[in-house]
Amino acid sequence: MIRFVLCNLIFSVTGLVRMQAQETALIPLPVTVNWKQEQGTLQKGVAIKYRDNKLSYAAHEFQDFLKSKGIIAGINSNKTSAVLIELIISPKLEKISSNEGYYLKADAKKIELKALSDTGIYRGLQTLKQLLETSQHFQAAEIVDQPAYPWRGYMVDVGRNYQTMELLKAQIDRMAAYKINTFHFHVTEDIAWRLEVPGFPALTADSTMLRDPGMYYSVSEMKELIRYCEERYIRFVLEIDMPGHSAAFERAMGVSMQSEKGTQYVQEILRTVVNTLPIKYIHIGGDEVTITNPGFLPAMTRLLDSLGLESLGWSPGGNLAKSTIHQLWMSEAPIEPGIRYIDSRHLYLNHMDPHEAVVTLFHRQIGDRKIADASILGGIICVWNDRRLINENYHLLLNGVYPSMLAFAERSWRGGGIPKWTSLIGGKNSPEALQFAAFERRLLKHKKIYFSGEPFPYFTQSKLEWSLFGPFPNNGNLKQVFDPEIAGFFSKQPQPALYAIGATIVLRHWWAPAITGHIPDPEENTTWYASARFYSEKEGWRNCWIGFNNFSRSMITRAPAQGHWDERNSAIWLNGALVPAPEWKRSGKTISLETPLVDEDYYYRSPTRLYFKKGWNDVLIKAPVGSFKGSDWQNPVKWMFSFVPLE
Repeated sequence: MIRFVLCNLIFSVTGLVRMQAQETALIPLPVTVNWKQEQGTLQKGVAIKYRDNKLSYAAHEFQDFLKSKGIIAGINSNKTSAVLIELIISPKLEKISSNEGYYLKADAKKIELKALSDTGIYRGLQTLKQLLETSQHFQAAEIVDQPAYPWRGYMVDVGRNYQTMELLKAQIDRMAAYKINTFHFHVTEDIAWRLEVPGFPALTADSTMLRDPGMYYSVSEMKELIRYCEERYIRFVLEIDMPGHSAAFERAMGVSMQSEKGTQYVQEILRTVVNTLPIKYIHIGGDEVTITNPGFLPAMTRLLDSLGLESLGWSPGGNLAKSTIHQLWMSEAPIEPGIRYIDSRHLYLNHMDPHEAVVTLFHRQIGDRKIADASILGGIICVWNDRRLINENYHLLLNGVYPSMLAFAERSWRGGGIPKWTSLIGGKNSPEALQFAAFERRLLKHKKIYFSGEPFPYFTQSKLEWSLFGPFPNNGNLKQVFDPEIAGFFSKQPQPALYAIGATIVLRHWWAPAITGHIPDPEENTTWYASARFYSEKEGWRNCWIGFNNFSRSMITRAPAQGHWDERNSAIWLNGALVPAPEWKRSGKTISLETPLVDEDYYYRSPTRLYFKKGWNDVLIKAPVGSFKGSDWQNPVKWMFSFVPLE
């Protein structure tokens, strides 16, 4: 067993409820929680009562949840020995203004859940599910809760990599459990058009798809998916990307979208989709394209307006109407008055290491606001896995979807966060680090209870402290040896230049200075070292995650040369012994977006086996860098390292 004894933090949460041993880990943490000493049990059964017929589905779904845990649950029954769960829609509740807000009071004999609407009741039931994590007992509590942002979303791109209905529903279930209320479904791309449109069979013909041919969503499947979201009070946003990302359309129809004929086709497609599917929102894309027909996007917006639909589009992008909801994907330009925005800047999971993502998303101040206002509605995390996947489950693994989703659920529900974008947990004993550590404990408890057997690439990192030594000018010689590598250096107890906490330490992000790394003023052609100590209660082999890069799932990043951890000559020693790099499967081979990632990042390859001695073990990491400019845009320089012994 390895114990982390690197930083003796006394964990408390400034401004948040104190988590005691007997209290339940709730995600997202409600706005206010008053834990009580009393405990209740469900072993004698549950009686669910409601009056409003709007609550029928939620009540029966909750009954199914209880039955899955072996708990006898009746609806509107009179069993007096059972714990009463009463669901009440109330026209007015103190301190609650959102239709998603709720009041929950759980005592030993009665649980009362009140909300302004059936949506609020459903959100409150998700908290109640977590509160009743075991049938043996539950902690009494009083909760007043509501979201900081009305839009809290998750986007999947199935245009590039098809996902089965089963996998989509599994992700929607997770969204519902953590109060994420918007499912953004990106179904058309250059690679394939995956939406059946009656009257346009060429769009989904095998011959027009460059990947996963023949895999698309029928009208009946789309209706099923929309209904599935509606039952869980999740907003369904269908994206038909236009006029860019439309090569599949052009292959099928033989014309450019922006041509006169193409414009007519797209308008007819939109009318057909709106008349066929029960949708309220259509995302029209608009980004990454040269606008040759300035009337194209305005024509689409006017059409959707006339059909009674709300439109969304990417910003920056084409000439979107002011009435269209602008979804930010880059740029730090000021918010324009009179326009509604959704923030997705640096919320792309496909560009992030899972340990980095959880930190970034937890600290993220969505839309540069602590809470929603007339301009910022909320945020949407996105997964753009451009590269072909080995199989669809790699979508969850490679992009760290579930740990990231929970971190985003916490922040988007609670609001707050830190201005700008950061990859830092925070300084030792800082309020940011203490708050993150408290969240991480809840996150890891949820991993154990609710995600057993699911891809969840995340281990504890809030107790992992590094001492950083540098900078050492290397003049472009990334192999140059400096003092920390020389025997006796650490016996002199040198003073570190910096300290860092975490499993993934980003020294300088490829998007610097927009994203803060651990080095305040990083310099090219320098070398840094990081050291840490681990205590092992016994001698033996341990699995460890080790990495020096994060391969974006949207780029054609080269695998390292054999015998190297990366292209920067990074190195790692355990107790003075050099740790060899893995034998890379793709090293030296020609790759493309059709080449699946197999072992390039630490969290989806076999762990490195290291032999720990009994007692203290010393880890030393060397992190050199040359130019901050990558060899090409597909191979940016993300100066970083990752190390964590697995539990």
